[in-house]
Amino acid sequence: MYAVVRTGGKQVRVSPGQAIRIEKLEGSVGDRIELAEVLMIAGEGDSRIGTPLLDGVKVVGTITAQERAPKITVFKMKRRKGYRRKQGHRQYFTEVRVDGIEG
Repeated sequence: MYAVVRTGGKQVRVSPGQAIRIEKLEGSVGDRIELAEVLMIAGEGDSRIGTPLLDGVKVVGTITAQERAPKITVFKMKRRKGYRRKQGHRQYFTEVRVDGIEG
């Protein structure tokens, strides 16, 4: 069984026991979290698709990490103009272990 949830402006396919990295959410390691914006449930026979969300369905999980992704380099340059900009960025993320799909 799997579900498609919307979090952080993105859609993520999740199934029980899976670990996912999503945009940073409030909470500390070990806290239980509920993702209520479920768009679809499928597997084991029939599928249910929301319009746009499913009522009474949520995905529950446990926060396993609050970290930052590896650094990326943003480099801008315009040739022959002497314009160069270098900047780094590390995105915050929350790692969640999906415990189950309720509803």
